[in-house]
Amino acid sequence: MDDIADKLQKEILNGIKKRYSAVFIEHWQNPRNWGIMDGADGYGKITGPCGDTIEIALMVRDGVVDKCTFDSDGCGTTVACASIVTDMVTGRTIIGARRVTESAIVDHCGGLPDEDLHCALLAAKTLHKALDDYEEKKKEVWKKYYSK
Repeated sequence: MDDIADKLQKEILNGIKKRYSAVFIEHWQNPRNWGIMDGADGYGKITGPCGDTIEIALMVRDGVVDKCTFDSDGCGTTVACASIVTDMVTGRTIIGARRVTESAIVDHCGGLPDEDLHCALLAAKTLHKALDDYEEKKKEVWKKYYSK
């Protein structure tokens, strides 16, 4: 029975390798920065039309994203895209983080099948919502203490 399961698992992984890059598969199998941090400087949460939700939290120091974390209840593609976003923005300035778009995510992971592009869009929109929240809290510092 184990031989059949192992063979089937290898076949599935070989099929995935034909559709997705090594970078994407690595983030899918080993997501980075999973878990929402307390006391975030910026936070965003969006549920996409497919029903998947991504949450992103940012810690910013001197105008640079020092830490970025995520949580998701979505599919493997949504999780991988959210993980990729956290890697892409950590160490970037706020302006640089705003340049992370759906197409930048797709390029970073070596492309995605058309049916998965909405996952990259969801990750980018959630990131931008967290960046907007950071900017809003920066204007009115007291808001940080009354939000997630």
